[in-house]
Amino acid sequence: MESEKLKKSFPQVLLEKGEITQKQLEEAIRFQKEKGCSLNEAFLSLGYIDEKKLLLLLSAYLSTPPIKVLNLNIPSQVLKLIPQEVAVKYQLIPIGRIGNVLSVAMADPLNVVALDDLERITKCQINPVVALRSEIKEAIDNNYRKSLVDTVEEIIKNSEIGSIEVIKEEKEAVKDEEILRSLEEAPVIKFSNYILKRAVEEKASDVLIEPLSKSSRIRFRVDGVLREIESFSRKMHEFVVSRIKVIANLNITEHRLPQDGRFRMNILGREVDFRVSILPSVLGEKVVLRVLDKSQGLLDLDSLGFEESLISQLKIDSASSCGMILVCGPTGCGKTTTLYSILRYIYTPEKNIITVEDPIEYQLLGINQVNVNYEVGLTFANALRSILRQDPDVIMVGEIRDFDTVDIAIKAALTGHLVISTLHTTTAVGSVTRLINMGVEPFLLSSTLIGVLAQRLIRKLCPHCREESKLSSSLKEKYKISPDATIYKPKGCKSCFNQGYRGRLALGEYLHVDSQIRRLISISADEHTLKKEARKGGMKTLRENGIRKVEKGLTSLEEVLKTTGEEIG
Repeated sequence: MESEKLKKSFPQVLLEKGEITQKQLEEAIRFQKEKGCSLNEAFLSLGYIDEKKLLLLLSAYLSTPPIKVLNLNIPSQVLKLIPQEVAVKYQLIPIGRIGNVLSVAMADPLNVVALDDLERITKCQINPVVALRSEIKEAIDNNYRKSLVDTVEEIIKNSEIGSIEVIKEEKEAVKDEEILRSLEEAPVIKFSNYILKRAVEEKASDVLIEPLSKSSRIRFRVDGVLREIESFSRKMHEFVVSRIKVIANLNITEHRLPQDGRFRMNILGREVDFRVSILPSVLGEKVVLRVLDKSQGLLDLDSLGFEESLISQLKIDSASSCGMILVCGPTGCGKTTTLYSILRYIYTPEKNIITVEDPIEYQLLGINQVNVNYEVGLTFANALRSILRQDPDVIMVGEIRDFDTVDIAIKAALTGHLVISTLHTTTAVGSVTRLINMGVEPFLLSSTLIGVLAQRLIRKLCPHCREESKLSSSLKEKYKISPDATIYKPKGCKSCFNQGYRGRLALGEYLHVDSQIRRLISISADEHTLKKEARKGGMKTLRENGIRKVEKGLTSLEEVLKTTGEEIG
């Protein structure tokens, strides 16, 4: 009777039990082929079956009780039988071995490919048992990481070098060979590389390695939101920091002063740049790595997510031979990416384009880039003065911070150069009043300013798990949402790490300086008057652009309200 049951495939059993429909099965098969995942993963990603329900169904189908893996004490010799990469790939973890039989907890024990690979790697007979996918993921993190941390702690404890404090005493030995040898040993490299690789895999923009009183933690900023990824032994913190310093060519014996550097690594088959900032704190050195993955930043105006009408006007204005275009917004809103995208759009071999940045984030082919260096007196203003003697057609200034910089930038725009730069203001028309407050004469500003783009980055709803949100007609009316629009909200699934959002897109409001706006700037009109006139000329605000994306199902109303704030006037 049991053999009769097993003759039926698991999907057939699900169909007979009414857990899925035929249409859902066909959709899951299509999803499986597109994503290269297992059928059970497809059921979960598409939300057809709950994870716990799937566990019980698999358990009944295989006639094996489910197992809880989180509280198991797995011997290190058992863990070593299956590499971490394989465990992560197939979502499984070895839990015990008796003779030549290896018991493996699996999220999908029906994955024949995984079973074949395990037999080939371990040379053991595999006894698969079923466990929750989320618990297996946590168990992989806990056990493989614990094994690695224990090894590193053992090195620190038994090494002749002793603790990191010994390094502090040998202040003159910046490149001490014995220290460098210890930092090149496998466990430290593996742990450091694991952090960097996982950051790239999860598309993190920043990695924070922070000392706490009794431990240290690693946090990633993904889609603008910080979340804790790991915590590890406090003893290991200085070791990891020293490793980062070595690969960034920083002083490993300096622990009292901030240090900045950068390095490049080949990760997942592509070159990724990391910008390093090390800051001494009361508890130890805090490390922040900015991840600059060129494969993620496509530097294409059409791919940034702005409205088509905005992009069209921005392209027209950026083709001007002289004048000034500004991109404004808070830190981390993608201003530099937009500037790079404009440069890439207007670049031709016939144009001499020079940038002055602090620091250079991406190296652009065919464009001359200058890095600000305050220690030797190379400021934005000083660099700009020299650049004007280099016969440039287009000048990009990373940021306008003071009157000297904006004064030279405006003079450059007046004398036949196209200048593009960034400014820390919240709205497009706010940039005009900000520049006047910095001391720029209104008649000069009205003569040079071509356009101002205010932008924000907003999280995109995960397309795999977003679910419909029922909004009342009063809310739709309040936020001017079309009554017929289908609104979505976040849910959370494996594809988005249970965040409900995956990736970001740009919101923008673009102030095109036409003759009427130019006249108002020249007479120092207030912000409200400028905004009213700009709206008449067709400018859409950040909130309005956000609402259009809500109507298209790209993001949630909550995300737009949080990102854009209340509009006045």
